[in-house]
Amino acid sequence: MKIQISAKNYPMSDKLSSYIEKKLGKLDKYFNEDVTANVVVSKLRETPKFEATISAKQAVFRAEEANDSIYDAVDIATDRLANQMSKLKGKLEARYKENKALKLEFVPEPEEEEFEDELAIVRRKQVELDPMVAEEAVLQMEMLGHDFFVFLDMDTDAVSVVYKRKGGEYGLIETDR
Repeated sequence: MKIQISAKNYPMSDKLSSYIEKKLGKLDKYFNEDVTANVVVSKLRETPKFEATISAKQAVFRAEEANDSIYDAVDIATDRLANQMSKLKGKLEARYKENKALKLEFVPEPEEEEFEDELAIVRRKQVELDPMVAEEAVLQMEMLGHDFFVFLDMDTDAVSVVYKRKGGEYGLIETDR
């Protein structure tokens, strides 16, 4: 696994870089060499924040953590990544039998839990996609008091989603046709 580390508004040291590589290196046994882990170390209101995204061919694992100690944040996030892999092992095996980027035999078995109950869809809703610009979609989302809003983007003529991020900012997900 290749690990790409970048820092935003955070002083990156060799010690921290090697610590991150060591911790993510433990997850290396789950993946082939062509998998990349993108790591971003930053500050969130004076609190160190660690984000890791591991992109395999058809599966993406992501974890982020803000903590007073960046080393604790790295530990917690890597544990979350390992738990995600363990929790989704059965589903990944069934779905990605031919995906050679994942070495599922090394992923630990999930703990005794019923995942089917957790993943049950309890409500369905149909929405009419109104054409609008992203800024108007944000206003609609705020008026409804939701965390996300699906709309038809007037500029791209594609389905898009605006959402509220943890820091109170907004994100936009655009789809390809």
